[in-house]
This record gives sequence, structure tokens and C-alpha cells, in this order.
Amino acid sequence: MIKNLELLAPVGSTEALQAAVMNGADAVYLGGKLFNARQYASNFDYEQLLEAVSYAHLRNVSVFVTVNILLDDKEIPDAIDYVKYLYEIGVDGIIVQDIGFASLVRRIFPDLQVHASTQMTINNLEGAKHLEGLGFTRAVLAREVPLDEIERISKNCNIELEVFIHGALCFSYSGQCLMSSLIGGRSGNRGTCAQPCRMEYNIVDKAGNISGNLDKGYYLSTRDLNTLDQIQELIRVGVKSFKIEGRMKRPEYVATVVGAYRKAIDGGSSPLTPKDKIDVEQMFNREFTKGLTFGDFGRSFVSTERPDNRGRTVGKVVSSKRNSIQVQLFEDISPGDGLEWDTFGKDRSGIKAQFSGKSGEKIWLDRIKDPAPEGSTLRKTSSIELLHKAQKSYQNSQQTFPLDMKIIVSIDQEPELTVEYNRETLKVSGDNLVEKAVKAPISRERIHEQLSKLGDTVFSLRNIHIELEENAFITVKDLNNLRRNATEALTKRLVESFKRTLDSNYNSLKAKELYVHRLENERIRLTVRVNNQRQLDQLSLDKVDRVYIGFKDNLQENIDRLKEKGVEVYYWTDKILYEEGLSKLQKVVDNSSKKLDGVSTSNLGTLQFMLDRFDIKLHGDIGLNCFNSHTLDYFRSLGLKGITLSPELNLGQIKGITGRTGGEIEAIVYGYLPSMITRNCPMAYIKGCKDDRECKTCQYADGFMLKDRMGKNFRMQRGDGFTTIFNSVPVMVLDRLEEIKKSGVTSFRLDFTFEENITEIQEVYYDYLNNMIDKNEAVGFMDKFKFKNEVTNGHFFRGVV
Repeated sequence: MIKNLELLAPVGSTEALQAAVMNGADAVYLGGKLFNARQYASNFDYEQLLEAVSYAHLRNVSVFVTVNILLDDKEIPDAIDYVKYLYEIGVDGIIVQDIGFASLVRRIFPDLQVHASTQMTINNLEGAKHLEGLGFTRAVLAREVPLDEIERISKNCNIELEVFIHGALCFSYSGQCLMSSLIGGRSGNRGTCAQPCRMEYNIVDKAGNISGNLDKGYYLSTRDLNTLDQIQELIRVGVKSFKIEGRMKRPEYVATVVGAYRKAIDGGSSPLTPKDKIDVEQMFNREFTKGLTFGDFGRSFVSTERPDNRGRTVGKVVSSKRNSIQVQLFEDISPGDGLEWDTFGKDRSGIKAQFSGKSGEKIWLDRIKDPAPEGSTLRKTSSIELLHKAQKSYQNSQQTFPLDMKIIVSIDQEPELTVEYNRETLKVSGDNLVEKAVKAPISRERIHEQLSKLGDTVFSLRNIHIELEENAFITVKDLNNLRRNATEALTKRLVESFKRTLDSNYNSLKAKELYVHRLENERIRLTVRVNNQRQLDQLSLDKVDRVYIGFKDNLQENIDRLKEKGVEVYYWTDKILYEEGLSKLQKVVDNSSKKLDGVSTSNLGTLQFMLDRFDIKLHGDIGLNCFNSHTLDYFRSLGLKGITLSPELNLGQIKGITGRTGGEIEAIVYGYLPSMITRNCPMAYIKGCKDDRECKTCQYADGFMLKDRMGKNFRMQRGDGFTTIFNSVPVMVLDRLEEIKKSGVTSFRLDFTFEENITEIQEVYYDYLNNMIDKNEAVGFMDKFKFKNEVTNGHFFRGVV
């Protein structure tokens, strides 16, 4: 095992925990019943969490618990109490997404490790440095981060780096996906994602016509990540922790995948074998990709044919009849294996094998409902032999730790047994006195034999020292009791040693830290984001208070023009910027900082970059996921002037935030919300792109949409290294502005993206906000607008689960 590297395994059940530990995991991550991003996994209740920590720690395995969702204000006190329980039972650390909550945890539990979930979208050095400054011990990097960027982060900051190495991938940058939320109210940021990326879509043009022959396909369904052949590269660039996805997978999957990666990391006398790779593929795969980090893109990153397990090809259909097929086998088949084939109708059918077959044989599969065409493949979707092998690896195995013993057996004295493990020493005495032998005295061999019986413990006997008085006698029962009492007491002491105790002032400290600083409310204002020059030119400059400019062209002239009209000007930045993008941002701000009123940031790395280099007002956009008053308070403590609330909040939650914080609080009240931000481009599959070098000149960069099974169209735009997939309809709450105004929102933002005509929308919002028209006129405008356009209230009046 290479020193200081950690193989981190997913655990969704007690059996999966055993599978992970027995197959070589250095650490496990799991979720409780509360506040975690896999709400549909089995997860662990309080008692099970305690048992899991004890089980793992007795075997020198660390335990990290996920508290990795966005939390609203009402949940945070309970979430802090939950962390208190985790702290006290000895959990090694927690994995979090919500930065406001994380800042509270750091102050209340300063010696508890806090890891940044991949949901925090840490994709650059500055983001990692920000977390390091806050006291995070580890960052789970975004799964899209290139290898050279990982190396740059590793070499320039001290925070530990963790990356996903195997399992399911999100198509969107994690933490920046609203698609499930916007479609059905189930939020990935709240642990209830409905996985719309695994659904079928058509690709259509602006008119809604299917483009060319682009019929239905799973254009957002990623292959499964597999980096067995890239592990040494990740080690080279400084990755500390290697994370396997799969908290909802079966224990056999955990056993097989963990065992393979243990070999890949360690090498040495037990290197990874071709059979290990086959087993990993057989256990579960959606086809494999080595990931965006290692250059896969487009067709090598997604698999459009289906979104589920493929298994392995084990044969070919050589003859097909009405209710039977003949198959040439490439691999052995055993009774209990799952078999699958494609039917004539391009569906899939399958059976559980009731027969065996050898590689090279031709066999008939009879009495099947849906035969397959000749030339099609037979796939093994599950292997009974592999399942049994995996089960055996953890059900019939026991990891043990070396125990040293010393026993003193003296006549007319209580026997004394001293046990020592890892410098922890414990002494127990027997209940009965040692007697003088009437017949045969106890032998050293018999004492050694009885004390060696440690099979039901985590220990194995390493050394034993026996001090035995001549002619002494002790019963076997007494020896067994002595051994049992000693090992149970030592185990209990070890378990208790893992636990922590909080200071008695916890409640007062919690109350103090839950306090949020409140500011005076700002005046009501209309803010507008524009995406291009055409939109900016359409603005009525006497009916807008702030403009976020989201493009570089003619920037100086545009700033001057807006400033002449007394309009605040902020430069708007993308959610995803790497080193090159941040360098471009620096040039823009260097050239414009004396004229700009501020810069809007949507990523922790971008925020830190600006804090380090410029003395300018900063605004926090929706990419920062401000979901509660503590997050807002945290960003204000850094100097942010205002922040746009998460579009997943409902009106009640917004009131809870504004009532505690005051100040400048912005909400998006019109616009096509970004449902996904993706590094991979859906159109790359169509065009056959190997990378993103031609995006700026690509004819597919804009003007195409994904059409879902409900007939909704999601427009796509390719930007500088990423694609934005927008919601199918815009948020438009003009007729509900009074309610939103009463909630405490002070800045009402219109987000224009690809709209052709925006003037009327801008003017009616401004007029209604400033009491220049009444509600009837606003409703009248809405009715006319909705006659031609479908709109949504967003989450203002429903929220997310």
C-alpha cells in the first residue's frame, strides 16, 4: 500500500460496509437518514451509524458521513445537532455542499474534518484555496477538471484532493444542475434527483423540427467512469483520495470494484489482472469512459443507445426461429446467469439461465418469447459465479489485528490475563481461584490453544507469554471466560476511544453561531442581465437600475453609455472558469475596473480570484447556491454587496432569509433558467467531435434543442468550453410581483439569454415595480404574453423536495 493514499468506498448498507472493508477500502463514505444527496438509498439510522463507525474503526478504516445537500434555515439547527451526534460517535469527517452550513460547522466543531462535496463545483486552484482558508481539509474536485488543472491545484495549495475514479457520472457539473428540479420539483441539490439525464431526447432545430436523422437517443446519458488504467497518473499529479461512486449499488458491486482498485493503487506483488478488469465490467457498466479528465469527449463519453447496465458480450446469434435462437458462445454460461439480447423490434429480452454452456459451443435457447435476429449479440448481464465470489470475499473473511497476551496462572490466586493491541493494554482476572491439580495439571499447550480461539473477534494472537506454576489447574471454561472478558473489554475500550466529548457550552455556542447579522433593507430596483449587444441596444435605459453585461464586445463603450444614464454596470462571469478563463477575466477587469461598478461571480474560484486581485464591488450569482441566511451572511462577511438567491427557493423560504438578513437580496423574476452547465457537448455526439477546440466556429453551437418525451424543448448554447442547456419555458411572475416584494426581495432581475425582443418585458416589469401601472395592466400584459408563450412560476410558489 502506498503511504498516505486513500481508497474511499461507497456504502449504502451494513453488508456493503463489510464488502468495502474486507476488500481493502481505507475509508468509506455513507449517509444517514437525514440531509444527504442519496435520499433514495437505504442509508443508516443513528444506531446503525454508531455500529458502522465502531465496525470500521476497529479495522482501521475511516468513516465520512455525507451532509451534502443545500439546507434551508429551518433545517440548519437540526443539521447542527446531527453533526453533534456524528462528532460524538467518532465520525472522522463530514462531506458538505452548503458553504454557509460548512462555515457554522467549522466554528462549532473546529477539530472535525470537513470535506467539500463535488456539489460545490471546485474546478480550479482559487476555489481550492478558498476552501483551504475556511478550514476544509479536503476538496472533492468537479469530475470535469482536466489533469493539468488537478496538478496545478495540488502543487499550489495544501488541501487534500479527492477525485471520483469509478461509477456513474452526472452530465452536468454537479451542484449546477437544475433540470430535475425544474421539470418535476425533485432537486439534485436536495438529494432527490429524478435523473432526467437518463431519459431519451430528440434533437430539434429552432422550429422544433427533428434535425436530420437525429431520432430519439440518450444524448445526456454518460457512460460509467472507469480509471483502472489511469490511477497511477492521478497519483502522479497529487491526488490523495480515490473515490468510488455507488451508495445505491449492491454489496457485491462494492466488493468487486473496491478489490480491483485496491490492486490498481497498490500494484506490487498483487497487481491488477485482466480478469479483475473483466469482473468489474461484468458487475455493472453502461459502457465505460475514462472521463473528461483524461480527454474523453462526445461519443467516447456518452452512450446514446440505452442508459442502463450492458453486461458483457458472451455470444453471437447464429440462427433464429420463431421461439428459439442458436448462439455461438464466446464465454462460459452457468445456471443462474442473467442473459439478454436485442429483439427484432429493437427492444431487449432476456432470461435467467437454467443451463450451462462452454465457450466455443453452440447452444439453443428454446421457448423464448422474443427471438433475436441473426448476427446480434448475447450479453451476460449478471454472473452467478462472480456474485458468489464477491460474497465470499466479505461473508467468509475476517480482517484481524495482532494481539499480544500475557497470562499468570498461580495456585490459590485468581488467574490474570493481560492483552495489548496498538499500545492499548488491559488486564482482567478470573472469577475462580487457580487450584492445585488433583489429577492432571493444565498444560502450556492447552492454555495456548484456548486463548488462541479469537475467531469471533477482530483480533488474532501474535505473541503469548505464559507464567504457569507447576501443578496448577484451571478449567477450560475459566480460560475461555478469561479470554472472552479480556477481548470484549478491550474492544469496548477501543470503541469508546474513538468517540469525542463536546464542551458543556455547546448549546450557548450553537445559539451564538446561529445568529445572523441583519442589514437595513435596500431600495427596490430592477436589474437586467443581457447576453449580447442586440439585447443591450434594446434596453430602455431610463427603466433599469443595474445591468449585468455578459459579453466582452464593445465593453468600454457599453459601460460609458450605461453610466451616462446613471445605470449601475456589473460585468457578469460564467459559472465555470479554469486558469485560462480567469486570465481572460483579469484582462477584462484590468481594462475596465475604474468604470465598472462591480463584477458578478458564480463560482467560489472566481470569487476568490476577484478577492485576491481587485478592490471592486462583488455580487454573488446563482452558481453560489445561496439557499439560506447563513450562506448569505458568509458571503457578506467576505465583502459581497449583494447576492442572487437560489432559484430553487420558495416564497416562504425567501421570507425566512430576508427576515433575518435584510440588505440587497436579488431574485430572478424573468428568464430561461440554466438547467444544466456541461463540459461535454450533446452536439459533439452528432458531429463526432473528439474535443472542444472547434466550438467557436461550430455550426451546432447554437440553435438546437433537446426535445423530451413530453414535447418540451430545451435550448442549448455552446460557450467557451461549456454548454448551457436552458429550461424549456421562462420564469415569468409579473403578476405576482407584489407577493415577492413583500417577501423581502429588493432586486428583481430579468435574465435575458436568447430572446429576440426584450424591451416590452423590461418596461412592464419596471413600470409595475415602480407603481407606474396597476396590477390589472400587469395581468393584461401577462395574458397576452401567455397567449403566445408558455411560462412558469418557477419555484416561488412550490419549492423543491
